[in-house]
Parts: sequence; C-alpha cells; structure tokens
Amino acid sequence: MSDLRYISTRQGSRTPLERLTFEQVMLAGLARDGGLYVPERWPVLSPADIAALRGLPYAELATRIMAPFVGDTVDAATFSRLVREAYASFDDAEVVRLKALPVDGLHLLELFHGPTFAFKDVALQLLGRLLDALLTRSGHRARIVGATSGDTGSAAIEAVRDRKAIDIFMLHPQGRVSEVQRRQMTTVLSPNVHNIAIEGTFDDCQDLAKACFNDLAFRDRHHLTAVNSINFARVMAQIVYYFHAALQLGAPDRPVSFCVPTGNFGNIYAGYAARAMGLPIERLLIASNSNDILTRFIESGEQRITGVTPTFSPSMDIQVSSNFERYLFDLFDRDGKALAAAMESFRASGNMNVSAAQLARARATFDAGRLDDGDTLRAIADAQRETGELLDPHTAVGYAVARQKRGDRAVPMVVLSTAHPAKFPDAVKQATGEAPPMPARLAALAAKPERYQTLPNDIGALKRLMDDAAVFA
Repeated sequence: MSDLRYISTRQGSRTPLERLTFEQVMLAGLARDGGLYVPERWPVLSPADIAALRGLPYAELATRIMAPFVGDTVDAATFSRLVREAYASFDDAEVVRLKALPVDGLHLLELFHGPTFAFKDVALQLLGRLLDALLTRSGHRARIVGATSGDTGSAAIEAVRDRKAIDIFMLHPQGRVSEVQRRQMTTVLSPNVHNIAIEGTFDDCQDLAKACFNDLAFRDRHHLTAVNSINFARVMAQIVYYFHAALQLGAPDRPVSFCVPTGNFGNIYAGYAARAMGLPIERLLIASNSNDILTRFIESGEQRITGVTPTFSPSMDIQVSSNFERYLFDLFDRDGKALAAAMESFRASGNMNVSAAQLARARATFDAGRLDDGDTLRAIADAQRETGELLDPHTAVGYAVARQKRGDRAVPMVVLSTAHPAKFPDAVKQATGEAPPMPARLAALAAKPERYQTLPNDIGALKRLMDDAAVFA
C-alpha cells in the first residue's frame, strides 16, 4: 500500500493541501500549518485479514499492521529487521503481556516491559531506530525537541542516546514528575542528550515545543523533528497492541472494549485508529485523573481549560490534549479550515463547544470516567487485595474507571497498564503500606549523577539554549 499519504488536520487553513509520504511525516513531526498529520484514509482489514493474524509473534504482527503506513519509505526486509531489533530490547518475550483478572471479567495489558518500564517504549524503541536509519541514509542530522509529562522523555532518550544522526532536547516540568521519572532522563550523560527542566507545567512544556516547530525559520535551521505523540509514527506503533490483545480474546469473532488511562489522548487515539482499521472494538473508555478535560468533554461536549492540578498520576496532569485534535478532525468531517478556526479560538479563549450531533457521535465511540488522588490510592489498594496485582497510579485510575463503567460483561474489557509500579514508589507505598519491588535498573539510578538545565517558561530562553551548540560541553 505504497500509495498511502498523510494530510494535516488543518489542511488548507494556511498552506495549500499537501499529501506527504510516511518519511516526510515522520521527519516533520508537526505540520507547518500547526496541525497534526493523519492518514488520508485508514487501511482497512477484513475479518478474514484479522483472523489470519492470530498466533503471530508480536514483532511479526507489528510488521504486518504497520506496513501499510510505512509504504515504500523503508524496504520490507529492513523494516522487519528494525521491528525485531526494537522489541528484542524488551524483558518479556511476548513484548506486551495480557493477564486475566479475577474481577468483573477484566484483563490487564502490561505495556511496561521495555527498557524504561513504560508503555512509551513500545513506540519509541522503533521510532528511534527508524529515525536514525532514515537520517543516516540521507546523510542528514536532526534535532528532536519534545515535551514530557514523565515517561515519553525517558523512553525517547533511551531510544536515541548515542545515535550519531540525532540530538534530543527534552523538556520536563520542574518538580512535576516523579523522582524515578526524572532520574531516568537526567542520568543519561550521552553528548547528544539535553535535558531541560521548565519552570511550569507539562502544558507549558508542550507549548514551548510546538512554538519551536511553528517558528519555521528556527525549525528549518535546526532540522527539527518530534518523538512526542504529535509524530504519527508513535500512533502507528501503538495500534499494534490493540490488535494483539483483541486477537487473544477472540477477535474478529468477538468484540472487545478497552479502558485507557490518558491525558494527551495519544494512547486511546491508537485504539480509535485500530477500530477504524476494522478491529471490533465496542467501547473505548477514557480514564482521567483530576485533570479531566477529556472526561468533561464526553460528559458535556465542552472543552474548557482549567488549572493543572498535580496528582499521583503525573503523566496525565494535562489540560490541553494535543492528540485530541486528530479525533476532532474526524468529528469536524475532516474540514481542516473549520477545525483550525475552532482550535485557534480554543487556545485564545480556553473554551470550545461541539454540537449535540457531534457529541452524540463521540459518545458512540467513547465513554469516560475520573478519579481524584484519594480514590487513586484506594484503587491501588483495592486492586492488590482483589487481584494480587500491584498497579502504578495511572493504571489504577484505569482499573477503577473500568469497574465504574463496566457495561456488558459478555464483552471483555482490557485495562491498559501503562507503567511499572516502581516508577511511582511513593504513591504505591502510601496506598499499600509497602514500597514496590524495584527493578535493578531503576534502583541503580539513585547513585548516578544527574545533568540538566533549568529554564523559565520562555521561548526565547529555550531558543537561545538550542542555538548554543556547546550548551552541555
């Protein structure tokens, strides 16, 4: 399917309609009109196509699911090798592991068996290899600029550390990630890795990263690309584990539902994409913490930005869910000009409403629930008592919301487990009275030196730092 092309969610709003290849989209990250790239159409698998995927090892399943998106960008043999190499870095031979829970017919999909113990590894171990291969082939060098609410940063850094064709500048909100999350980033002393603590929230970090891309002269001068979920290659790789879980539970002959703890909407958008490709997903359940802009949207049809509240699940401490724009593009019937106007008004006013008809369409696919910090701690304790599983705070939010919104028990409900509990030892200990067992790689972080710079929430300061080639010399 080499003819698959990509378009911007804001197509036609500022620039002529472009139809880009996968390579162009992956290297660009954010569209030049400020939008996000999506496939011009979804590759659709028939029930027979899906059934033929049963029993495949994860790397082979991933290669087949992603091949239509990659097209001719990478030859089939090289792409297959890169996928195998990416998932050989995982501790579990299955890569991701599906567990049946003895509660409400729930299942747990463990996505944290990669090098940094978080679901972001599933996509970023591949994305780092793809970027490096394409840049080396072209003889070019690129700079990644990204924002992290905790896990993307460490996974991205691990994926590109010491690679000759890539420098990475990763922004994290100072004091708003766990100590383990911070140290996973700041103890990497590779010369191509630059960690920056921003005096602000994750939304501030995300806005700074996008501002770098939207300054087209700066973007071109630094050959910027992205590893945040604004890069469609991230979404592409995450689609695979929805197929992996559903196939084990009887797809395509049986529908499956998923509950996804999410703040930036990228993880659950991958489930939406899998559904668009033909996977029989009955419901996609958004699990929010106190920063519940997505849940409030499903309840009311309104997106309203409020202050970011620090929680025990910091990777979801987000008010502006950048990937939600990809879904809104479909909700606006792929009218890029209308969506661009709506998004610009939303960022100016902090508020956006959709019509009753649009809300009904959203509710036909999504449901949502929320947990505050107190209920999150109770969910960690409840899950340990009821299932024997020790959950990180994000997964605990998903577990509790899945039980709140369980629905038809004849349809399996899969809770995405997004991080190892040892990444959040303080919350787990507060909930259960015991610190989670610490994998050796995480325990070793405490003795390692850190290196990072602190900057104000100021785009000028960030650009000056990035312009200084010797910033960490």
